[in-house]
Amino acid sequence: MIVCIAEKPSVAKDIANILGAREKRDGFFEGNGYQVTWTFGHLCTLKEPHDYTPMWQKWSLSSLPMIPPRFGIKLIDDRGIEKQFNVIEQLMQKADMIVNCGDAGQEGELIQRWVMQKAQAKCPVKRLWVSSMTDEAIREGFATLKDQSEYQSLYEAGLSRAIGDWLLGMNATRLYTLKYGKNRQVLSIGRVQTPTLALIVKRQQEIDNFVPKQYWVLKTLYRDTTFNVVTKKSDEELMNEIEKQKEKAEKKGQPFDMAEAWKNAEATNVGIDPIANEKQGAAILDRIKDAPFTITAIETKNGKELPPSLFDLGLLQSECDRKFGIPIDVTLQTVQSLYEKKVTTYPRVDTTYLSDDIYPKCTNILKGLRDYQPLTMPLIEKPLTKSKKVFDNTKVTDHHAIIPTGVYPQGLTDIEKKVYDLIARRFIAVFYPESKYQSTTIHGESVGIPFKTSGRKIIEPGWKVVFAGDCNEEKEEKELTQFTKGESGPHTPELSEKWTLPPKPYTEGTLVRAMETAGKFVDDEELRDAMKDNGIGRPATRAEIIKTLYKRNYIEKVKKNIVATPTGIELIATIRNELLKSAELTGQWEKKLRDIEKKQYEAKTFIEELKAMLQDVVNDVLRDNSSITMK
Repeated sequence: MIVCIAEKPSVAKDIANILGAREKRDGFFEGNGYQVTWTFGHLCTLKEPHDYTPMWQKWSLSSLPMIPPRFGIKLIDDRGIEKQFNVIEQLMQKADMIVNCGDAGQEGELIQRWVMQKAQAKCPVKRLWVSSMTDEAIREGFATLKDQSEYQSLYEAGLSRAIGDWLLGMNATRLYTLKYGKNRQVLSIGRVQTPTLALIVKRQQEIDNFVPKQYWVLKTLYRDTTFNVVTKKSDEELMNEIEKQKEKAEKKGQPFDMAEAWKNAEATNVGIDPIANEKQGAAILDRIKDAPFTITAIETKNGKELPPSLFDLGLLQSECDRKFGIPIDVTLQTVQSLYEKKVTTYPRVDTTYLSDDIYPKCTNILKGLRDYQPLTMPLIEKPLTKSKKVFDNTKVTDHHAIIPTGVYPQGLTDIEKKVYDLIARRFIAVFYPESKYQSTTIHGESVGIPFKTSGRKIIEPGWKVVFAGDCNEEKEEKELTQFTKGESGPHTPELSEKWTLPPKPYTEGTLVRAMETAGKFVDDEELRDAMKDNGIGRPATRAEIIKTLYKRNYIEKVKKNIVATPTGIELIATIRNELLKSAELTGQWEKKLRDIEKKQYEAKTFIEELKAMLQDVVNDVLRDNSSITMK
């Protein structure tokens, strides 16, 4: 008998129907030589400290660090879980072969491996690996089952993550609670949780400590068009631009000449010095108000705008938060539901690319999007575009970007319809041509003071037709009045007082994106993709991390913004060890976990490094003689 084990009863039922195992039993389906059973997500967990030794039952500084000689697992204490595990155990003890049908990712691999270990399964194990739950994908997956050994590194990465979280969470939480909490409250410390909180606290402090600075803006109105004065950029602004150029080049492995970049930046840095005070601005205003305004140059350039990238989970969560105000955990639940309803592909992904083998299937997927026929018909009448910005095997590991499957969606909730529509339109858009536009910059001057204005006109909308009517996607293009070089006439200048603004608080969507890049602000999508290996957390766990911070009263939501609470701010101030709260350093640990998955790093080395770091953290805190306590 072949025993198949899925992660949920609903998934098990779909698999059982395809395999012909349609007889319902207590805890499994049976028929046609198969028994199909299921877990409810995690049935097993790592043992708790007191499971190793009674000495660790009581919280004590003298027992730290707690490092078991060998980590073990146990069943989660729940009657329903125990009952289902007993069913699984009996089936596996008699099985000729087991097929692991868990979610095709690191967490899914860990869930099922632990169950098989606990059940002491001895027979051969195969792995079902699919990116969608359509009948076709499941049949194809069973026709090409892989040996479990091919996913050993995936399991080792998941296990290393779980052990690392146990080591740091169990030890650091006890350490800081006993040392600084004075038994009044538990100070929860986590490998991903704490640096995420530190990001929020840092942003909160930047906002709280922000001192607005006054500045002055000079504009003039000429022929019903507003022109802005041209000012030089400061050395700091130029250096920031150059640093971004350098980082982008380094991520792409390209050479970068700092001296040449600075020379080019200075050469193009033209204009007047920034207006520092009202007196200076008023002097310029008096100088130009009665003088004519002259058009000195007209620059016209043609440009192209590529379609937006496909969705990974973080980008989808961010977009749903921005556009609909959907919380990121609800977006994850929704796209998981769409996956289980067979209408979209596997959701827990961190790539925006497709592998080459998906290209031949894309035309049929587009044909299946019946509600979008006016948009898909022009595409399926000819061979589809195959762009390297969409199809790139080097950017895809376990799974590709989230796309529709082509199965017609039925019975979707309102939220599911919104999320599905985002995914479907992105997929359609990537096969459309780029949008072509013409940008125009008009330069003018009055008594030597330079001004300019710019506008853009769409020549060919290209992919923008897919989002026509969507005010979140379609921006009004500013078409300029027609001017002639050398023309001159009266104008109306105006000096306005402005104040610098503080940084924006994180929303759930922007926080997820910050976690992807270890807190670094990155606007360029290609560079952002390159930095994901050093992001903190996994796509599927980031929502849960943020949820945990809410639950522990370290952060709260004010309208759409995430704000650090006094408790959260105080906790980060108490933690002096940068290793525990640095998003960048945690991102390096994440990179090592990904390298374990890719067989480029040893799991044993990762755990040993964590143990050594943990010992240093414990020693540092124990040596601290300050009187810091959490209130």
